[in-house]
Amino acid sequence: MQQAKRRILVTSALPYANGSIHLGHLLEHIQTDIWVRFQRLRGHQCYSVCADDAHGTPVMLKAQELGITPEEMVANTRDEHDKDLRDFLVNYDNYYVTHSPENKAYCELIYNRLNDAGYISKKTINQLFDPEKQMFLPDRFVKGDCPSCGAEDQNGDSCDVCGATYSPTEVKNPRSVVSGATPILKDSEHFFFDLPKFEGMLKAWIRSGAIQNEMANKLEEWFEQGLQQWDISRDAPYFGFEIPNAPGKFFYVWVDAPVGYMASFKHFCDKNGLDDTEFWDAGSDTELYHFIGKDITYFHCLFWPAMLEGAGMRKPTGVNIHGFVTVNGAKMSKSRGTFIKASTYLEHLNPEYLRYYFASKLNDSVADIDLNFEDFVQKVNSDLVGKVVNIASRCAGFISKRFDGTLSDNIENPALLNEFQAAADGIAESIENRLYNKAVRDIMALADKANQYIDAQAPWVTIKDENKQVFTHDVCSLGIHLFRILMVYLKPIVPNLAAQSEAFLNDEFSWSSISDVKTGHKINKFKALMQRVDGDKVAAMVDASKENLQKTPEPKIALSGPLADDPISETITFEDFAKIDLRIAKIVKAEAVEKADKLLRLELDIGGETRQVFAGIKSAYTPEQLEGKLTVMVANLAPRKMRFGLSEGMVLAAGPGGSDLFVLQPDDGAQPGMRVK
Repeated sequence: MQQAKRRILVTSALPYANGSIHLGHLLEHIQTDIWVRFQRLRGHQCYSVCADDAHGTPVMLKAQELGITPEEMVANTRDEHDKDLRDFLVNYDNYYVTHSPENKAYCELIYNRLNDAGYISKKTINQLFDPEKQMFLPDRFVKGDCPSCGAEDQNGDSCDVCGATYSPTEVKNPRSVVSGATPILKDSEHFFFDLPKFEGMLKAWIRSGAIQNEMANKLEEWFEQGLQQWDISRDAPYFGFEIPNAPGKFFYVWVDAPVGYMASFKHFCDKNGLDDTEFWDAGSDTELYHFIGKDITYFHCLFWPAMLEGAGMRKPTGVNIHGFVTVNGAKMSKSRGTFIKASTYLEHLNPEYLRYYFASKLNDSVADIDLNFEDFVQKVNSDLVGKVVNIASRCAGFISKRFDGTLSDNIENPALLNEFQAAADGIAESIENRLYNKAVRDIMALADKANQYIDAQAPWVTIKDENKQVFTHDVCSLGIHLFRILMVYLKPIVPNLAAQSEAFLNDEFSWSSISDVKTGHKINKFKALMQRVDGDKVAAMVDASKENLQKTPEPKIALSGPLADDPISETITFEDFAKIDLRIAKIVKAEAVEKADKLLRLELDIGGETRQVFAGIKSAYTPEQLEGKLTVMVANLAPRKMRFGLSEGMVLAAGPGGSDLFVLQPDDGAQPGMRVK
């Protein structure tokens, strides 16, 4: 059933302007683009915008390292990102950048409204300061010795060795990552947004259906802990927008990043004579949707709606949150060649292969999506080539050669045609609700029925019988009608394949055209619409990703394996080792730790007893990836009181750190509580 015409604005999260687009980014952009194309196919007025997230200390320092201005670096990166996304058929109305006059104007407008309403306050805080670079140092730009275990060269907010978290001011022997200088303590006045004043509104909004229930449940934990005042300012030098009437104070990047949605849309509207303000009016009947990854839920579902509410603007209609991408069951890895850039993929494979595969896996949950290359090859070849395109290739030749390229005036099997048309509402509902995997299953079930129909009628046999020419014409024509309906359903997912099909069928697809069956219609000569995925090209893509890593300039040190970077420690006695009690533990619960970039809180069942452990493995795992798994823990390590609670042991992991960190898992058969010998 056709809906009343809707007016919709859709955004994707902003890629950061200091790195290339990779397959992880593409999941979100493809998910967004499918939904937007579907809305347009249905006849709705749907705009989509995105931009590069350009501000912050990392961008400023990266530009200094390259010897160019931040503006130059941002412009170059924006062009690269825009090209990669367009090459993957992601069709934004506007792809902009947050370092723009439109964004500056909207940031100042929102800030001034919040300030006038009494939601902004000032407070003096103590920070580490680089005396050489004359800049305050964010957590990630401080290194030193862990204040808990003494491990050297640890980050300014957490320890990779013992998992402790702390303030940069607690680090022993601190040094600036920027200059190597010893930081000093210095007071600075900062600006704070009064987030707690919006607690009631936020509680109601997250339960209004605007976000998935599983994420609403997660956000409840922030309310239980108590919302805090949000520091929205940073000190010079900083690449960003200066706060009005506050020289040397700049908006924190997460203030102006979501405002970048508004700026990108305004830039588009100004160029096209449209009014952008009605989409931000609190009383408007327009719709606003954000597509984001689960790692930035906090900013989009607490800070952002509170800022909009405080500024008298409309809150998002919905924030659609997705999980991460894993490859072959593991985190994307540069060393394994599975950290694949968009440009590297495009050198080897058709972008619609990935669009279809992601669609076949995506749903409305925040579970991670696994790109399994063996399954990828099989699914694309079986579904798109072996089922859908196969329908057209089996029927079109007969139509062209024997029936002058003209479809029959008769519908041979009205019931089958009606079944294909009647599926429209269910498929539309699935795509509307982001259940792309269900829509794909339903479409492929129809494709199976079309192929079964053609198999049963066997036009390659009946074409040889002069008495069955009309029947053969009718059968092949119906096959073409069924193919056309399938391609209408698939158009948001594989738009290039749909465009080729439109050219072949001498037609233009819309959702309403599903019911418009063109009997007696002239079609063009069939040409191959899609090639099968070549497994060798997939392997070449992985190899090329490894080569790209090898070509990246590295410090001039001898690379000969893990032992070269991390030599074996001094010899210990058997008695020393025997003191360590290693036990099998089951991770019954895992969750992120507030204000800790690297920590996860784990609840471990060790066979009749539950332990709490804080582990510095957030860079390598999401909580969902860990829950239910078995691992190995040091069970007799003295409990350590941390800022976030008591840590009662340590889990074992291997790897250099960051994303290349691997929690040890015992073989099948091990049970919680078993001693590791």
